[in-house]
Amino acid sequence: MLPWGGQLRKGSMAPSFKKCIVALLVLLATSLSIKTPPALADDQPQKRTITISGKGSVKAAPDMVNVSAGVESQAPTAKDALAKNTAAMTKVVDALKSEGIAPEDIQTTNFSVNPRYEDRDDDRPRRIVGYNVYNSVYVATHEIGKLGAILDQLVSAGSNSIGGISFGIAKPEEMENEARKLAMEDAIAKAKLYAEAAGAELGPVMTISEQGGYVPRFAAAPPMMEATAKAVPIEPGTEKLDIEVQVTWELK
Repeated sequence: MLPWGGQLRKGSMAPSFKKCIVALLVLLATSLSIKTPPALADDQPQKRTITISGKGSVKAAPDMVNVSAGVESQAPTAKDALAKNTAAMTKVVDALKSEGIAPEDIQTTNFSVNPRYEDRDDDRPRRIVGYNVYNSVYVATHEIGKLGAILDQLVSAGSNSIGGISFGIAKPEEMENEARKLAMEDAIAKAKLYAEAAGAELGPVMTISEQGGYVPRFAAAPPMMEATAKAVPIEPGTEKLDIEVQVTWELK
């Protein structure tokens, strides 16, 4: 039975049906032979570019300083070592406050209680002969001129561990922006020079990337000493901020 209701005898085929089959085969072959045309080649010429690095540096006097101060105490028992350390650290914190350091600018950064063992040259187990207690605080102040007096007060109060002195800029954003401007000016000047030497002109900026930024400067800790009538001499120096930019232009 054919789709339209007719019948096809065995061994025979209607002429119209043959034509239909042939047309379908031709259409199928034609569709298979059609290929997707390749993408049109980019007729646009390759853009000429130039990539240059520029550097900008800015210096400024620091307006803040951080310092770490601690007390290490020893005693035969942990309880006695802790009591001894607590009394000493209380004096240290009181000394900082007496120098005008606000409580929110004093932060405990380390506290530990550890056994102290006897020294032995043989393989026998070592006995505990005492305990060490260590407590330290991190101090921040904008009064850099008082740092020497603060250090002297710390030693007088019983601090036997001072370090981590770092000078910095409280708000370095202005310095960073000024360094960015200088870095871009440096990159533009170099790019114009190279472009002119190559017989071209700078076109629009295509990309800009940045490296660098502000990093606080750490100073060496003063050696531990006896309290003196004169404040510890401290030289804050200057802070330096470096920014490097990499800029790509299109050449005309």
